[in-house]
Amino acid sequence: MDSDIRVVKLEPYFKKDKLRVPLKFGKVVMTDVTSLIVKATVENKRGEVAEGFGAMPLADKWAFPNPSIPSEKKVEAMKLIAEKACNLLEERAGLKYMHPIDIMLGMRDDILKVAKKADREAKLEAKTPILGVLVSTSPMDAALHDAFGRVNGISSYEGYGPEYMNHDLSLYLGEEFRGRYISDYIRPRYVDELPVFHLVGALDKLTRDEVDASDPKDGLPVSLDEWIRRDGVYCFKVKLSGVDIDWDVERTKAVAEVAQEVLGEMGVERFYLSADANEMNPGPEATLEYLRRLRRASPLAFQSLLYLEQPTERELTRHMFSMKAVSKVKPVLADEAVTDLKSLELALKLGWSGVAVKTCKWHSSSLIYIAKMEHQKIPYSIQDLTCPGLALIHSASLAARTNPIMGFEYNARQYLPFAYKEIQERHESLFKVEGGLVKTETLSPLGLGYSIESLKIEPL
Repeated sequence: MDSDIRVVKLEPYFKKDKLRVPLKFGKVVMTDVTSLIVKATVENKRGEVAEGFGAMPLADKWAFPNPSIPSEKKVEAMKLIAEKACNLLEERAGLKYMHPIDIMLGMRDDILKVAKKADREAKLEAKTPILGVLVSTSPMDAALHDAFGRVNGISSYEGYGPEYMNHDLSLYLGEEFRGRYISDYIRPRYVDELPVFHLVGALDKLTRDEVDASDPKDGLPVSLDEWIRRDGVYCFKVKLSGVDIDWDVERTKAVAEVAQEVLGEMGVERFYLSADANEMNPGPEATLEYLRRLRRASPLAFQSLLYLEQPTERELTRHMFSMKAVSKVKPVLADEAVTDLKSLELALKLGWSGVAVKTCKWHSSSLIYIAKMEHQKIPYSIQDLTCPGLALIHSASLAARTNPIMGFEYNARQYLPFAYKEIQERHESLFKVEGGLVKTETLSPLGLGYSIESLKIEPL
């Protein structure tokens, strides 16, 4: 294919931001985050050259949850993995013209080997888990897809059919997908608007009465009721403790009551919840008990609950928990547990209803997962890692071209609202929530939709 690309250069940059308010999930509290931004320069077979971009927060507390290693050391290891992977792709993917999906999936094993070398250099007491490696390398994957679209004068999402790919999906998904392409399972254009999921962190305040002198005074809302009044949000992702079922039920009930009251005042009748225990449930029975108690304590919250996200451990093979009983009550989506097609197949075999798709687990892989799930009518959501700037645009563009449950998660406006102001200004209607929705009108018809030709990045 004349559209195939080779890597000319990959340039990693790092930027650290402080969260506006702390974000608690599972056992951890996040107060700052280091993001990786990658600029890719590629050439297609016609000799045309273009640049592309990718970005992702290196959320070590989520991707590398080893409490015995200081966060700073884990982040340094993730940065080193990113740098070494960029060098590897420059060296290997600079020799042959390929589609970006084939570049990334074809080099996955090599990238994992490079990560092991980085761990040794960083003198880590434990190796960076696969999820940490994926997060560390996802911006270069995104940058290649963005550059692929730009150099060929198309939206990256137009490049996943037979006109641009050398083979069909059977290479990755088997004979059932002979003659099928990713383009068969995604939208031909961006939807005009997307509902956003507002995150209710475990430390977040629900009502204005709870706000005190310690909270930010920057003109933005602090409590949930204030956020609803300002943005009209009607989809909420509720962080649970996972270990205190009474607290989890009361928290979910309280969120539902605040949402019903405030939205009711605004003339909005329906709202939707998802619940995320971040792997803290000791087993599926605890998840079922949460659902039983929630149904008794708050029929309103139970009825509004769309799905549960990764309530039990990410290592599926450790206990081989069956989630079939949970799935009969409410859909339960695997998140941290799915890092490749093998783990996706195992999750489905164990009774998980579907998957929480995240661009931090690679754009290339996400497209393959989505094709499989669309084909088999498996539900999925589009989630993020408190993604600001380009990372948010990327997540939104993926959601706008696919069919996730309801909408997509957008919580950077709560925790990193002042990051990348120039990007927010360029995409004002995408970053500004009105009536619980964002508009996609500013998404560029080229690449992943960033609408930028260059980006000034101040290195750490």
